[in-house]
Amino acid sequence: MSRLALGIMSGTSGDGVSLALADFSDQGFRLIGYKTFPYLKALTQKIANPGDLSLSQISALNFELGELFSRAALKFLKDLRISPAQVCVIGSHGQTIFHGPAGQPPSTFQIGESAVLAERTGIDVVSNFRERDIAAGGEGAPLIPYFDRQYFGSGPIRSLLNIGGISNITLVGKSVEPIAFDIGPGNCLMDWVTAKLTNGRKSYDKDGSLARKGTIDFNAVKQMASHPYFSKRPPKSTGRELFNEKFIPKKLITKIMTEPENVLATLNYFTAFAIHHAHTNLVSKHKSPEEVIVSGGGVFNKTLINHLRALFSPVPVTSIAEYGIHPQAKEPLAFAFFAYEAVRGRTNHMPQGTGAVGPRILGKITPGKKFKGIK
Repeated sequence: MSRLALGIMSGTSGDGVSLALADFSDQGFRLIGYKTFPYLKALTQKIANPGDLSLSQISALNFELGELFSRAALKFLKDLRISPAQVCVIGSHGQTIFHGPAGQPPSTFQIGESAVLAERTGIDVVSNFRERDIAAGGEGAPLIPYFDRQYFGSGPIRSLLNIGGISNITLVGKSVEPIAFDIGPGNCLMDWVTAKLTNGRKSYDKDGSLARKGTIDFNAVKQMASHPYFSKRPPKSTGRELFNEKFIPKKLITKIMTEPENVLATLNYFTAFAIHHAHTNLVSKHKSPEEVIVSGGGVFNKTLINHLRALFSPVPVTSIAEYGIHPQAKEPLAFAFFAYEAVRGRTNHMPQGTGAVGPRILGKITPGKKFKGIK
């Protein structure tokens, strides 16, 4: 069996699809390549506002993303000079358009049709990872902690912090029981304001440059921090269903066009504050990390990282790039790993991080052209 696995991740920000190819073994992995393919603005708009879509439009979007993922996968492999026949499996997270683990009944919904991906590439596809975790009593998220535990769990106590649209952490180390949960907003609130401010011309505040020029409204920070989600004990997960424009205080909304720097400065600091608060109130009760390792698009927001370094000092805040992984490659790499484990019949999540009743094999397998089943 080939050991090459391809991971595909389209995150909460909805601005593009990221792919990572790795060679896995029982001793570890070798990252072969990584690339992000940006979405057209019209597609990002649909992903960001799924509630505005009709049932037929969501159905069409499911197949549209399946085709897009397929083209990206084939182009990515071609650029790496890897034949699809050399890849044993694709792990596709899909695009989350709803996540409701607290609903009655609990549910989650990812799209990006795996049948299209399997048909176009000929490769076995594992998708829809979250559903099985929810069926087993879990939150369906965060799932990345299983990867964190496997590859960082034998070292010193560290916090693996991912800042995508939503931020989440995993605390791992050889002398600590792992803990993991979604913290709250990552880039999502700042991205929404930037898009609103520029009428969609820009999707994010590059480097946090606008935020750096503004003045922080600490009363607004305090107001947002009072939301009950932040004091809720793990396991817990969240998404755009909670952290969207309706979460932002009205007094900030009214200032987007007149004081954009101040609004972004406030949301930028609040994002860092929420991350630090989660560590001091929910993580340090276990053990404090010796290092915070950051991945995700938030790594590139210099203002946000500076806030984190100031709040966490003297604990170092470093990029996962220092460990040989591109900050935006970690999530697709993790789903490549989850798929590789699934087709080998191995557990691929951390139930104590999601609240599931026990270990499970997550994901639905869509056979490619040479499907051989679990060995």
